[in-house]
Amino acid sequence: MNKEVKQPLELQIKQYEERLKQAMLRSDVAALDELLAPDLSFINHLGQLMTKQNDLQAHKSGMLKINQITLSDQKIKVYGDVAVVTVLTHIIGSFAGAASEDNFRFTRVWAKSTSNAWQVIAGHSSTVV
Repeated sequence: MNKEVKQPLELQIKQYEERLKQAMLRSDVAALDELLAPDLSFINHLGQLMTKQNDLQAHKSGMLKINQITLSDQKIKVYGDVAVVTVLTHIIGSFAGAASEDNFRFTRVWAKSTSNAWQVIAGHSSTVV
């Protein structure tokens, strides 16, 4: 008997979070395109509204370069076809050629797309001092 083993949704989201992290580190625009919803709304640590296209362009152009991401205090809550992730993140990289190293707290909302894949539909980041 061949039974498909289902993973708990929290574990699936954790794996999607890891895929997102790796895509950000490699500036893998194709992977980011899959993981970010077309109508993504993301508020960055400066309070600016960013779209999926803004994010993809920053990676594609090399304006945003992430060298290291260290995650801690990750919490995942699943509510049906929606998951909310909060995570403390230490990021080392550069923006527009200027070196940057900061701690951020991210909130990401994942939802199932029409193709049944999980995508980030909303997010927010804050600088942690």
